[in-house]
Amino acid sequence: MTAENATPATPATTAGRIADHRRKYQEAVGDRDAAAAAKQHPRGKMTARERITALLDPGSFVEFDKYVKHRSVGFGMEKSHPFGDSVVTGAGTIHGRQVVVYSQDFTTFGGSLGEVAGEKIVKAMEFALKTGAPVFGILDSGGARIQEGVVSLSKYANIFRLNTMCSGVIPQISIVMGPSAGGAVYSPALTDFVIMVDKTSHMFVTGPDVIKTVTGEEVGFEELGGALTHNKTSGVSHYLASDEHDALDYARALISYLPDNNLAEAPVYDSDTALEITDADRRLNTLIPDSPNQPYDMKVVIEGILDSGDFLEVQPLFAPNMLIGFGRVEGRTVGIVANQPNQMAGTLNIDASEKAARFVRFCDAFSIPILTLVDVPGYLPGTDQELQGVIRRGAKLLYAYAEATVPLVTIITRKAYGGAYIVMGSKQMGADFNIAWPTAEIAVMGGSGAVNILYRKELAAAAERGEDVEALRAELTAKYTADVTSPFLAAERGELDNVLEPAGTRLAVIKSLRGLRGKRTEQPAKKHGNIPL
Repeated sequence: MTAENATPATPATTAGRIADHRRKYQEAVGDRDAAAAAKQHPRGKMTARERITALLDPGSFVEFDKYVKHRSVGFGMEKSHPFGDSVVTGAGTIHGRQVVVYSQDFTTFGGSLGEVAGEKIVKAMEFALKTGAPVFGILDSGGARIQEGVVSLSKYANIFRLNTMCSGVIPQISIVMGPSAGGAVYSPALTDFVIMVDKTSHMFVTGPDVIKTVTGEEVGFEELGGALTHNKTSGVSHYLASDEHDALDYARALISYLPDNNLAEAPVYDSDTALEITDADRRLNTLIPDSPNQPYDMKVVIEGILDSGDFLEVQPLFAPNMLIGFGRVEGRTVGIVANQPNQMAGTLNIDASEKAARFVRFCDAFSIPILTLVDVPGYLPGTDQELQGVIRRGAKLLYAYAEATVPLVTIITRKAYGGAYIVMGSKQMGADFNIAWPTAEIAVMGGSGAVNILYRKELAAAAERGEDVEALRAELTAKYTADVTSPFLAAERGELDNVLEPAGTRLAVIKSLRGLRGKRTEQPAKKHGNIPL
């Protein structure tokens, strides 16, 4: 090295060292942020640091490993050694509660994961696990860093294993704000909740070019792995954000319902819930239509029970015949699982079963009581469902309820037929309190189907005699409904704890959850069960 191109030595004085630190800080943060903003803002995207700032409480962020640099020297990598590599990591607070966050920087090596970037994420996740803090991953990456080969892949393996170790211990929330391709997609898939941004987020194992080369099929980024696809069709994502600010706002709202870890309680908020029946409660008395085939909106029931009617829905676009989400009763978090009668008549299918099963297991892992609202005519019939594995995949919801040890309260509003009745938090599946409205119908099947089987010969004979078969069928259906499906018959046999008018539902839920706060359940000793995956 000649004297002309040698780097000037930093003066060995305190002032000189502070000046050197300021220069390095400016290079690591100020200059990098300015360059990143110039690339990201024209695309309608924030920089990695701006996303962290928008997610966390003001001034709370403490960065980890700001000055680390990658160690790669091949393929021209030796020419660029930016501070911090391609991810920003650290800790901060949301609503005053500590969280850990990592945010990938697409403007640095395409956000790709190399050895050092992987080490930073692993270190952040280990810190979250050690301190019992929720972890947020903000993803914007082209995937594994090709220049670094196997070490990049090994870091993904470290991350996947940590995702699994953290599962059920600390909440994990992934916010996808750009591409997430190849093996990288499995990290968000292993986390509890995935948030995607419309038009700018993409997730796929193999991209459109690879698919075209291998299969000849032409498909676009949005159709293959866009935010709408994963929210509506695949079910990989739990919320479709309109923009990045919406995504971060939803993440902040979501964590407000969750505990820091599996040993902590979810935050309890002040509540001014009325402890007597109100006019709003009485409106539920007129909700159920007289015709059993006429739909209604189960969200009206949910909002009537929850504090201030606030319901944070999860996966609203996927399997809309099943509603899941969070709310509060007397300021305490509850998880909601409910059939939606105005979508596919509230039937259970594969997607609805898996959607609810995963949610029930999350709530159980973090000691969040579950309120189940039932209006289900049965499983969706069809060869597609059978051939796609509704037996195995539908059994996941049975498994989830059966293994749950949290407080379980079930309200049957109308139909509860057959195996679908059993799976939706029935008494013998472990529910603590089962309550029905007078409009409930509980049986192996609906009256019309039962009459067609039980009175097949009588109906055929009436047809031969030229009698009014439909009138006879209606008469027999009414009799079967009164004799067999009445909720009072189930109550007589102890399958229901109470039958009450809809107006009393909110107070019944309050009292039930109060009584279950000290619930303790012993389970058989085992390593783990074998859920029908």
